[in-house]
Amino acid sequence: MSRNIDTVTTKAKRVAIIVANPAVSSTTGWPVGFWASELTHAYHELQLSGYETTIFSPAGGKVDFDALSDPRDESGYSAEDIVSLGFIHTPALMQLLEDTPSIAELRVADFDAVIVAGGQSPMFTFPEAQDLHRLLAEFYENEKVTAALCHGVCALLYVKTADGQPLIAGKTITGFANSEEDFADQVVGQKVMPFRIEDEAKKLGANFIAAGAFKPFAVRDGRLITGQQQYSGAATARLVVEALGV
Repeated sequence: MSRNIDTVTTKAKRVAIIVANPAVSSTTGWPVGFWASELTHAYHELQLSGYETTIFSPAGGKVDFDALSDPRDESGYSAEDIVSLGFIHTPALMQLLEDTPSIAELRVADFDAVIVAGGQSPMFTFPEAQDLHRLLAEFYENEKVTAALCHGVCALLYVKTADGQPLIAGKTITGFANSEEDFADQVVGQKVMPFRIEDEAKKLGANFIAAGAFKPFAVRDGRLITGQQQYSGAATARLVVEALGV
């Protein structure tokens, strides 16, 4: 049954969400993937706004949650994440993760915005993902809303504009902050990530800001939107909706 939504257009906005492919951490040796809530909470917000959302990954194929982000994980780390639990218990949604289209199949002209989700895998796979860097540059240069959150923000470190300058130079952004990396390293008992987004972003001339550790936070600088960490999926998506104006 269709819903009657009071909008200025009957054409639904289309958003691409990019999640990382499975990998192995070079620091801990753990299997790593994308963080569940960074997809599911953003996806939920976009659905509430009547948007069409397609999930992609750089290489395509099956994608996996980071274990600690799965509310069913025995650690109980994300047990309170009922939005992700709802996604998991909806077979049609989980089927979308079984065989994601690759970003090679993503046509920028077909979408109004892109959101890059984070998790642990991006920090080990996105630095070399040149096709992803070029795709994000294409979105931004074509004046499409370009968003990333948590460790997914690391992809933006490698994106350059048409004049060869770093995309984030002079931009106000956020991402997984040093305070949060400190906490993660302390809990695990070793260095978890190979580098830190906050440090690298500042080197490139970004105005990196953050809320308190593990507090929902997202910031918009024109058509560039970034979210701080795993609790910021909904906030990031809301800014995307605001930027698209419908």
